[in-house]
Amino acid sequence: MIDILRNRRSIRKYTEQTIEKEKLDILKEAALRSPSSKNTNPWEFIFVDDKEIIGRLKDCKPHGITPLKTAPLAIVVCADETKNDVWIEDCSIASILLQLTAQSLDLGSCWIQIRNRMHSDELSSERYIQHLLGMPENFRVLSIISVGHPDQQRAGKPFEELQFEKIRMNRF
Repeated sequence: MIDILRNRRSIRKYTEQTIEKEKLDILKEAALRSPSSKNTNPWEFIFVDDKEIIGRLKDCKPHGITPLKTAPLAIVVCADETKNDVWIEDCSIASILLQLTAQSLDLGSCWIQIRNRMHSDELSSERYIQHLLGMPENFRVLSIISVGHPDQQRAGKPFEELQFEKIRMNRF
């Protein structure tokens, strides 16, 4: 696990290669194994591999979303907010597990924040996605995880750059 963490970086550019079915199946399994508060599992995942829909998802923010320009897969991480008051935390856990699983499969990924972001002055990114994907109103969108075969290499953060001053023992 530590090697996955040491090497994981956000990838914003992908090759045209499609994601192999075996890897796609593992990503789906990882999402469904994500823990949630009180095991309520409020999260749901929309795996989008249709290039046209990904192209429209890319426009959920005013200047477009760079990773979705080349990503063969966009995973919309959402939740039924009526099932759990901590759906944000549950979806955050699922989002990072998807990223770590992608890294373990030699795939790149990037977390795209949707909650509290705007499509335009009048329309939130979340509402835009809800309409685009035909989602019920009680389903809230936290993030999109772009996934694909990396078309850029990014070295993991060097050990010397870790912010150890942010670690405290026993007290603040």
